[in-house]
Amino acid sequence: MTPALPAGDVPPPDGALPAQVAHGALGRAFGVYVHVPFCTSRCGYCDFTTYTPEGSGAAREAYAANAVAEVGFAARVLDDAGVPRRPAATVFFGGGTPTLLTLADLAAVLGAVRTTWGLGAEVSVEANPDTVTGEYLAGLAALGVTRVSFGMQSAVPHVLATLGRTHDPAQVPRVVRWAHDEGLRCSVDLVYGTPGESLDDWTCSVRAALDTGVEHLSAYALTLEPMTPMGRKVARGTICAPDPDLQAQMYEVVDDEASAAGLVWYEISNWAVPGAACRHNLGYWTGEDWWGVGPGAHSHVGGVRWWNVTHPRAWARALADGCSPAAGREVLRPDQVAAEQVMLGVRLATGLPLDLLDVAGRRAVAQLVVDGLVDGRAAVRPGSAAVVLTRSGRLLADTVVRALVADR
Repeated sequence: MTPALPAGDVPPPDGALPAQVAHGALGRAFGVYVHVPFCTSRCGYCDFTTYTPEGSGAAREAYAANAVAEVGFAARVLDDAGVPRRPAATVFFGGGTPTLLTLADLAAVLGAVRTTWGLGAEVSVEANPDTVTGEYLAGLAALGVTRVSFGMQSAVPHVLATLGRTHDPAQVPRVVRWAHDEGLRCSVDLVYGTPGESLDDWTCSVRAALDTGVEHLSAYALTLEPMTPMGRKVARGTICAPDPDLQAQMYEVVDDEASAAGLVWYEISNWAVPGAACRHNLGYWTGEDWWGVGPGAHSHVGGVRWWNVTHPRAWARALADGCSPAAGREVLRPDQVAAEQVMLGVRLATGLPLDLLDVAGRRAVAQLVVDGLVDGRAAVRPGSAAVVLTRSGRLLADTVVRALVADR
């Protein structure tokens, strides 16, 4: 699947970054995202950059060498821009299905990151439950991986079938147990609002996920892009679009169940036991730096962001020629940076510091408190006043953001 890329400026062939990216770099964390675009089959709702074996036209066996080449390219670009080398505080292998790569391939990419920048404390790998064994998970732990995120989506067979997921739901507790046996922290991803999914179905899935003893849970409302297979079915009327009212009820269920199990919400769609939040994703929400390796991967350094070409062959060809694999980029204006701080900051349980808002935004907070969307006590807390969403506010986060940035 090759989703449409954002509109942006044409990046320079050598990937050179403006001098501004070095300003304040030592005060920002640095992460590495590695996008592995291969899947054994394509889910009907997915609009990520993914390719099945018959669809990529690129050998999976060549991926690791190309990813290592991009790590080297990244180091040169950042060095030339005057960005001081910082350890990669986090590394996240996402996809696609990273666990379709051999342990040797993952070791090669992780080794390149370690040699180039050094490694911090968190290394995450996404996995489909049907692509790992106990031996493979032991191998991940031996490589220095610290957490695994399993794509569970649902525990109900008819919901999995609608989504196009291939794993047996009974496999999820097994793989979590195997991972825990190797000292790995575990997360599971769930999706709610699938056509035909009832509130009872969803409650069953949430409880099944929490019963595995995972330290982290992510739950996302199903959204269907028009060009996905499921999106086209909705357009033809063969399936119903997700019901937003039912999805709101489902969100309340997962919030209640996760809280009862000792997991605390730290971002609108994420809950974790204390100390187990995903530090890599927190870097996205707090505007840190990261370099995205792989076809379709996105990067952000010092207010400049860019995105790679999506096809594995085009990505590999650019790197072989010593050129940037970026398809486009944008240099964010100060007002864009400020608006994104609001948009992302309000998603966090720690909230958005009130002093990051302009005068109009601060005025809007009072009405949002009256409307029950913002926690009034947090908004007047001495020394640390912040916009913290209530649960109703989490369900209407876009409305809150629009109110806070209305005049920007």
